[in-house]
Amino acid sequence: MTITIAGIPFDHHHYDERGDVLYLNVGEPRPAVRGLETPDGHAIHYDESGAVIGLTLLNVRHTLEKDGRLTLTLPPEHLEADALQPILAAA
Repeated sequence: MTITIAGIPFDHHHYDERGDVLYLNVGEPRPAVRGLETPDGHAIHYDESGAVIGLTLLNVRHTLEKDGRLTLTLPPEHLEADALQPILAAA
């Protein structure tokens, strides 16, 4: 089963019922180069190129039963100046 969040298809998952933790991965789970905790207390895992490779979502079942939804605040995307220069120069 694949779940898509913010345009990212997570095709591997594992739910730890005892800890109420859901692990979502893009491809086979692999070590992250960098991680970031969200304001909601979840974790985002990145590879060496900065691509999201995994999410760790905490208190999933409890939160869904209590609130009916789970909030996941993703960091804003940043574009380097070099990526926008060709478009701005053409205008």
